[in-house]
Amino acid sequence: MKPIVLPFYVRLGFVLIIMIALGYLAVLGKEILSPLLFSFLFSILLLPLANFFERRLNWPRAVAAIVSVVLLLSAASLVIYLIGAQVSNLSGEWPLLKTQVGNLFHNVQLWLQSTFHVNMAKQSTYINQITQKTLSSSASLVGETVFSLSAIFLLLVFMLIYTCFLLIYRRLLMRFIVTAFTEQYIDIIYDITAQIKFIIRKYITGLFLEMAVIAAIACTVFALLGIKYVFLLGLLVGVLNLIPYLGIFTALLISAGITFATLDGQHALYVVLTVIGIHLFDSNFLMPKIVGSQVRLNPLIVILGVVTGEMLWGIPGMFLAIPYLAIAKVIFDRVPHLRAWGILLGEEENPPKKVRRMIRKVKNKQNG
Repeated sequence: MKPIVLPFYVRLGFVLIIMIALGYLAVLGKEILSPLLFSFLFSILLLPLANFFERRLNWPRAVAAIVSVVLLLSAASLVIYLIGAQVSNLSGEWPLLKTQVGNLFHNVQLWLQSTFHVNMAKQSTYINQITQKTLSSSASLVGETVFSLSAIFLLLVFMLIYTCFLLIYRRLLMRFIVTAFTEQYIDIIYDITAQIKFIIRKYITGLFLEMAVIAAIACTVFALLGIKYVFLLGLLVGVLNLIPYLGIFTALLISAGITFATLDGQHALYVVLTVIGIHLFDSNFLMPKIVGSQVRLNPLIVILGVVTGEMLWGIPGMFLAIPYLAIAKVIFDRVPHLRAWGILLGEEENPPKKVRRMIRKVKNKQNG
């Protein structure tokens, strides 16, 4: 029986309906899907370690999965402890921070008075009105902050639990995927699975390597410039760099603010220039070499994915956008009816010979 080939606009309509449905389900199931998708990435990262414990040390699968997750948690806890220790040392600079901010505020008031002829009394009245409005909404702000912290804690707990179970039942999940399709697609399924494991593992390890290199460069430059709290600022620049596009600007503001509070405006300017230089070096050299070689997505799709992820799930969505776009591209490139979407997600390159022949035939018909 001859297969039915639908026109492109009909297939496009089905794709749009599926995308809208997936987006709606993503919004409804954020609390379940967000930690589950993170756990899927971490389980792929920890899979070689779990296999090592199972095959080389002959540990039971559950024990190997639990130990792998505990090692991941220990590494993350070490980073958090180092940042917390530096922040506690920074708290001793609070009186100096108040003095610096007070002087800056006074200079700004003098500049407003001399430039816009707004006297000190009017400025103080306006500031008092803003302060009262802020205090009136402080209760709700504190409640939202506590709720956000509790939500983050629950997210981390469920991520660890899901990661452990995905490592334990990974073969069962693979058998389910294979059984769900006919035998003619088994080779494609195993090819897609192998490519997803390879790309995601290289992408995550590349991100951590990039973070380490950025942190080392920032610490070295800050130490040469005589900046205080070198390790804290360098680690912040490296960690926040993991957030696509927005993280480096957040690191710039925090680093410049801490430097201004502990030293002076000149050193804060040095920090701003250093962070900008590191960002240019990272985006033009480090990122393409370490991470970009593993995830071949064009920048437009990356930006759209990051923005869409932020709209759906906030910061977690921004982290998840790039790896799952890469997974989608792997699937699209290996399914014949979806290869056009794989081309749309990827970088510009020479088309295959079959596509070039089709283009030449169309051009010859138009010219002939």
